[in-house]
Amino acid sequence: MREITHDPLMLAEPGNAAAHAWRERDLNVLWHPCTQMREHPHTLPLLPIASGQGPWLIGRWLDAISSWWTNLFGHAEPRIAAAIAEQARTLEHVILAGVSHPPAVELAERLLAIAPRQAGRAPLAKVFYADNGSAGVEVALKMAFHWFRNRGEDGRTKFVALENGYHGETLGALAVGDVPLYRRVYAPLLIESLFAPSPDAYACEPGQSPAERARQAAQALRELLERHAGQVCAMILEPRVQCAGGMRMHDPEYLRLAREICDEHGVFLIADEIAVGFGRTGTMFASEQAGVMPDLLCLSKGLTGGALPLAAVLATQSIYDGFLDDSRERAFLHSHSYTGNPLACAAALASLSIFEQDDVIQRNLATSARMAELAAPLGEHAHVADVRQAGMILAFELTRGGDKRTPFDPAARIGLRAYRAALERGVLLRPLGDILYWMPPYCIDEDALQLLARTTREAIDSAIAEADA
Repeated sequence: MREITHDPLMLAEPGNAAAHAWRERDLNVLWHPCTQMREHPHTLPLLPIASGQGPWLIGRWLDAISSWWTNLFGHAEPRIAAAIAEQARTLEHVILAGVSHPPAVELAERLLAIAPRQAGRAPLAKVFYADNGSAGVEVALKMAFHWFRNRGEDGRTKFVALENGYHGETLGALAVGDVPLYRRVYAPLLIESLFAPSPDAYACEPGQSPAERARQAAQALRELLERHAGQVCAMILEPRVQCAGGMRMHDPEYLRLAREICDEHGVFLIADEIAVGFGRTGTMFASEQAGVMPDLLCLSKGLTGGALPLAAVLATQSIYDGFLDDSRERAFLHSHSYTGNPLACAAALASLSIFEQDDVIQRNLATSARMAELAAPLGEHAHVADVRQAGMILAFELTRGGDKRTPFDPAARIGLRAYRAALERGVLLRPLGDILYWMPPYCIDEDALQLLARTTREAIDSAIAEADA
């Protein structure tokens, strides 16, 4: 078998023979996620990554998207690495059914201690582990449905979700998603869901404020639940930011009203904070910005600081109690082989400790303010229709002439062109269509931020010039 060097500096060099050999080997055996493989290797460059440090990948590309929104504190964070190594010397994995281990218990205790709270509501009280974000959503959906079934309310079989929302790729999670690119092909396989209008502030009518848009969408939600009274078991939403839907953002007022409306109709509220939790939107959890607590809270991605896959679903005591019975059929028998994996739990515990040691939330406020300053001039760009931000997430909506009514022709692939132009300048962006966004690791410094802002402008200019040539 051919040996391929893993020297990160060599692999970073354009045209390097080792990097070319690595790509060739890859394409012989790998099927990459979220990719039209026919675009490799020419249309979509395949990046050989052997190592990372801080916000950088092999010293060449700035990881401006936190490796699919997972990485919080930078690559190869020594405190997380040390925690994983120490745990590996003690217990790498054990079944969690009928068995317990210290990292799983301690992590559950710490997550419940920092979870969102709401005056007048009993706090979230139990943690159920899963392997990844989609699996966590599946857990929450099944819990909601099964709880009502255990009560004899068999008619509550429907879920409400938001238009333009995204919750994962497994069939249950996909069923409550509304991004056509991911959903359309598999629609015949999916359970029927009800979709309420998104409170997306980008869709505000002239003169309408984001809060007014939120109230308008909330009224539509109320009417939807009234039409389907007694049929809905839960509503699921992404608080504050619909990430895969184009980093579309909404006013916290919608969360507050959605909580009220769900209570009025006896419907559980599921908060999918898989992407927006752990400081991404300016607070530890986005739900805090509306002062609300969900009945079920889904966490993943940044839960381990981006080191290992892990998901956690936090539930109320009432939901947990609804499964206690002598009958095993009334138990929640959902399981994963690696549920509560000790290595992943150890990484998550180390990540939570970093939040405390480094005062991360406060530091992020300063970083996000600087991001806003650097992004502001791009708001005047001729082809930028919107610059929007929620904490450490900042997005640019690209349209022809900066007009919301005239998006670029999808065939022009402005986003892809911008992606390639940014790579040439040392920045890894992964646009959502024609929407560029920044979601960097929290350790990003001033020099990297300036590079990110400069490269984004140059990438936009290059993409449009190339398309118009």
